[in-house]
Amino acid sequence: MTGKPAWYVVQTHPHAERKAVAHLARQGFDTYLPCYLKRRRHARRIENVVAPMFPNYLFVAFDIALQRWRCIQSTIGVVRLVSNGELPAAVPGRIVDELKAKEDERGLIPLNLGPRFARGDRVRVLNGTFNSCVGLFDGLNGSERVAVLLELLGRKVRVIMSVDDVAAA
Repeated sequence: MTGKPAWYVVQTHPHAERKAVAHLARQGFDTYLPCYLKRRRHARRIENVVAPMFPNYLFVAFDIALQRWRCIQSTIGVVRLVSNGELPAAVPGRIVDELKAKEDERGLIPLNLGPRFARGDRVRVLNGTFNSCVGLFDGLNGSERVAVLLELLGRKVRVIMSVDDVAAA
């Protein structure tokens, strides 16, 4: 009698998710590392990089009754299997299925990370001509742009800038 493989969570060493996936795959395990496109700011540049949705964690599928799963614990890149006592803790399969269903054509899960502000919230400009100015969030202007009301020359002026150039004041 063959059981159906279940999904389990593996904790990895920092930034070693892909290394753990490669070594687990080499041992014949089915793995899943959900990723998204992360916006990273470095040296005044903004770039998009593929990043794990759950840093230091990934999913691995196996049949606990039939497969030799204890070798996962000593796999390169792996810290441990997340467990309840002696046995690994299974994750409901629908969670992995729902994550996979959300992937785009590149295998990435799109996140809708719009501005974290409501109209009228105080924001500080982080870059550009108006660096360090404080204004009021006035809304969205496209998917990557925000409108901010700044007090300039005695009146409020609406300025459009990148969503990455503002933070809560």
